[in-house]
Amino acid sequence: MTEKAFERISGGGPLLFLCDHAASALPAGRDHLGLAPALFSTHIAFDIGAAAVTRALAHGFGAPAILGAWSRLLIDLNRGPDDPTLVMKLSDGAIIPGNRDAGADEVARRIAAYHAPYHAAITVELDRMGRDAVLVSIHSFTPAWKKAPRKWEVGILYDTDTRLSAPLIARLAEAGFVVGDNEPYSGALEGDTLNIHATRRGLPHVLIEIRQDLIGDDAGAQGFAARLKPILDAALADMKSASRSDAAGPSIFPQE
Repeated sequence: MTEKAFERISGGGPLLFLCDHAASALPAGRDHLGLAPALFSTHIAFDIGAAAVTRALAHGFGAPAILGAWSRLLIDLNRGPDDPTLVMKLSDGAIIPGNRDAGADEVARRIAAYHAPYHAAITVELDRMGRDAVLVSIHSFTPAWKKAPRKWEVGILYDTDTRLSAPLIARLAEAGFVVGDNEPYSGALEGDTLNIHATRRGLPHVLIEIRQDLIGDDAGAQGFAARLKPILDAALADMKSASRSDAAGPSIFPQE
């Protein structure tokens, strides 16, 4: 297997953008995993709009980015290698024929060909960037779940580190967004991308979930990225300011 497992955008600075579910494509010979081809333009195959937002933000910040090259139906890059949902056998209640009989050997082949190279690329980038690195992962979510509308326009997910998530939530709310605090999902997932590459390294991070109807075409994605960039800039500045205040410690002079 020689297919490229990821797309890398070059850049500088402390930010690294990630997009685990960027693509709906499959490597040659996978025959749509036995599913109807039309399903690969829907949310079950990838995070609609997330790749376009990621590329726009990377360009706007002049920052590096790493994006997955293949559909999450092949293998989910946002799961640890021992996660039972790494290769899904069901999606939205439908059996995935090409995954149904995937045993340990087939899963190991997919890890080696597609999952491990993606995560190795992130590791290389972070090793190069050093202790000042900040991870920002871009995902998207459906406007409704089980017919129930989701009120949030954007969700900010995080584990135990709130250095960036807290100011970003505040700045998004200030800008008028309906923002979810660890909604519509929790950011505390052992073995996911940010757990492996940020939490375990002690790096500040956020996973930004954007509602898909806001970024479903290129114009929407570009417009959302343009709105998000100054908000993320402000949150990063807030984080740095708080870090400086913490480092300075309490004043030694009495308060009047």
